[in-house]
Amino acid sequence: MSLLFLCLFFILGVNADEHTHIYNDNEEVVLWMNTVGPYHNRQETYAYFSLPFCVGSKDTINHYHETLSEALQGVELEFSGLEIEFKADIASTPYCEIQLTKEKQKAFIYAVKNHYWYQMYLDDLPVWGIVGEVEETESGTNYYIWTHKKFEIGYNGKQIVDVNLTSENKVKLVEGAKIPFTYEVIWKKSSIKFEDRFDKYLDPNFFQHRIHWFSIFNSFMMVIFLVGLVSMILMRTLRKDYARYSKDEELDDMERDLGDEYGWKQVHGDVFRPASHPMLFSALIGAGHQVTLVVLSVIIFAIMGELYTERGSLLSTAIFVYAATSPVNGYFGGSLYARMGGKIWIRQMLLSAFMLPALVCGTAFFINFIAIYYHASRAIPFGTMVAVTCICIFVILPLTLVGTVLGRNLAGQPDYPCRINAVPRPIPEKKWFMEPAVIVILGGVLPFGSIFIEMYFIFTSFWAYKIYYVYGFMLLVFIILMIVTVCVTIVCTYFLLNAEDYRWQWTSFLAAASTSGYVYMYSFYYFFFKTKMYGLFQTAFYFGYMALFSLALGIMCGTVGYVGTSFFVRKIYSTVKID
Repeated sequence: MSLLFLCLFFILGVNADEHTHIYNDNEEVVLWMNTVGPYHNRQETYAYFSLPFCVGSKDTINHYHETLSEALQGVELEFSGLEIEFKADIASTPYCEIQLTKEKQKAFIYAVKNHYWYQMYLDDLPVWGIVGEVEETESGTNYYIWTHKKFEIGYNGKQIVDVNLTSENKVKLVEGAKIPFTYEVIWKKSSIKFEDRFDKYLDPNFFQHRIHWFSIFNSFMMVIFLVGLVSMILMRTLRKDYARYSKDEELDDMERDLGDEYGWKQVHGDVFRPASHPMLFSALIGAGHQVTLVVLSVIIFAIMGELYTERGSLLSTAIFVYAATSPVNGYFGGSLYARMGGKIWIRQMLLSAFMLPALVCGTAFFINFIAIYYHASRAIPFGTMVAVTCICIFVILPLTLVGTVLGRNLAGQPDYPCRINAVPRPIPEKKWFMEPAVIVILGGVLPFGSIFIEMYFIFTSFWAYKIYYVYGFMLLVFIILMIVTVCVTIVCTYFLLNAEDYRWQWTSFLAAASTSGYVYMYSFYYFFFKTKMYGLFQTAFYFGYMALFSLALGIMCGTVGYVGTSFFVRKIYSTVKID
């Protein structure tokens, strides 16, 4: 045991500097080379040494602490071979040389034509540099590559707080030429605090633009208006209904039969009838509760812990929270399925546990085959696939089972305020705009209108070189979206019930979930008008992951809409006295 502790201490001691960010004078500072890819698509990346760059002479070391999220995000850190020591200036020094063969020249020219940028990490600070540049002359087009890397590193005490890279000395790409690569390191004392060192990568002019503030204010005003409108319409209408129904109860049976009854009271014997396809419906509701909790938790953690400053930490947090909240999925999905009279609860539990992970993994693995074909760093290693599968089988499934058992036993008994008729009531014909399909299509318009500006900032952050850090904005938009979704879904459901159509469960879910359809359509606009992506890999990657984003958003909004509507339906039918 003591030998084990000694080994752990030795390992931590040798590698403590990069994790603790504390360096002594002349201590080694590691420069990791990460990826290279086109500037116009941040997500299309390849290993840095997939281009015929050469490595420095220093002995190679491995990046030993790659995490699951880093592997999923295509982080491939490789040692640069450059010798850098804390506070030790290095004059311009050659570190390697390449012989430019025809194949190497072709690879570099392709990279320069497509505006390839590369990314490095020094003390966990990202550093970007451009591969080369194109120069148009009268005699033709010339392609150049930058061969000198000038690092200006700022330090405060024993910590690195700033890294700047200047690319210099461009050399024309000519077949057969020998191209030497050099580097230079200049250390400068800085007044930047260590906790503020990431601020230079943020873009407050973009994310805190007046348009962003205006969109939040506009959405907030929409919430106030919508809540007031819903309250006024429903209170006025329901008050009339209550008055009419109370008057009807004073009449005898003959007078009541001859009366002109209509509206939501007429379906009281069918409104709590189980939804069609209860297994799928309860699985979606369970997954929606889990996704909503995960999104809210990750946003709060990002606000409190500034997760954007640590490589892969946001995705790691999301994976951990999703796995840990699996009992929530099982509890709400299992209890709803039991209240609907479902008997095949094990199958429902499996569907609830694996539905969303299967869709995500299926899409990711499909894109992965394309990434492997293109030799992109986004290709997920086999070991990572096994790790994700193990998480699903040995963590998510047992926790979902626990939640399902608790849900069935604690909240699985139906407690509806009205009895359910043995024979379903026929649904009368109604006007076309009262049909569930029309209500579903129109239900997502206002919720999408409250978030579409934020969608632009989120898309730009993910698909361009912008680091999203305004999670306070995101939390406000999240709350606004939830309120607008509930209000709109309640109105839609009331109109549906007033038309004596009791199929409100799926209608309320899909009307709220249709927001995701508008988001996905917006992603088409963003792809064609705001990006310069092209080719099979970029197109499949973009629309594949946008489909997953929209799917998760739809399940979340649909669940919130259904839960809010469920409270509303129970309230109105528990208040009215039913004979």
